[in-house]
Amino acid sequence: MELSFIKGHGSGNDFLLIDEWTHGYTFTEENRHDLALALCSRETGIGADGIVFVMESQHADAKMRIFNSDGSEASMCGNGLRLHGRYVLDKLERDEIVVETNKADLYVKRDGDIYEGVPAYRVEISPVLFDLESLPMTIGKDRLFNEIVPELSDSIPFTAVAVPNPHLIAVGDRALIASGEQKRISEMLNSPNAICPDGVNVSFVHPIEKGVIYVRTFERGVGFTNACGTAMSASTLTTCQLGLNEIEVPVEVYNNGGKVRCEVHKHEQDRYSIDLIGNGTYMFEAVVQLELDSPIDFQLKGRKEFAEQTAYEKLREEVVSYLNEHVL
Repeated sequence: MELSFIKGHGSGNDFLLIDEWTHGYTFTEENRHDLALALCSRETGIGADGIVFVMESQHADAKMRIFNSDGSEASMCGNGLRLHGRYVLDKLERDEIVVETNKADLYVKRDGDIYEGVPAYRVEISPVLFDLESLPMTIGKDRLFNEIVPELSDSIPFTAVAVPNPHLIAVGDRALIASGEQKRISEMLNSPNAICPDGVNVSFVHPIEKGVIYVRTFERGVGFTNACGTAMSASTLTTCQLGLNEIEVPVEVYNNGGKVRCEVHKHEQDRYSIDLIGNGTYMFEAVVQLELDSPIDFQLKGRKEFAEQTAYEKLREEVVSYLNEHVL
């Protein structure tokens, strides 16, 4: 079969976007798993952190499912949601939509430009859950906020939150970012283990100044990634809870792939939600010729580049320069 796709990214977190909704593709769960493994491989495939599937929803404007490069399905992905939302907004010629995800129905809105020539999209990140059973994480307590977990480290305090993807967050200085502790802890928790049996996203966060943070994430099912939208959202929330940033005030969040803005909102009964604002940039579109029972033997055809990546590269150059001075 011939399968059309768009390759795009949110903050350098790159995806292949496949539209089942209007193209009429029919995939089994095994097909989605196999397509992610075959097409996302950076050695033998096209290369991406995952596949964003655009699907029809029975109650929202569209439905999103995301499969990581290792074939596993993500509960949610903020960077992927921006890319998905941009595609659906353009299809429907709307400025705001609601997207069905595996855990919640979330809004997506156009939100001006995050940089000259780089349109931004605002997406809702919720629900926000603090109970460790939501991750799940087993350490003999119900919640974890800025505390040391001896099984992980005798000196690094962690906070756990699900948004709804599971996240473990450590906030510290440049020395923490430069250490090898993130790799060690992340690989341990994403291998067979008794603490986080389903794996967990692990972020190290460096507050640069009031209203500005840097986030580096080891993403479950992916490894170290340029950016993880839910991780940047959860990290911003944690810095607000620590008093380093303020609720309802935009925070600039730098990452290895670029930058986004996050706004934390507090609701009744101590509930939170987060707005994640950033790009949803198209890189190229193409067609793959393949058989669903053996997608690894694909052929790429009709590749067409989009010009908008050039504007994003200018943003990224400024980000790299800034991070070299302040973080790395």
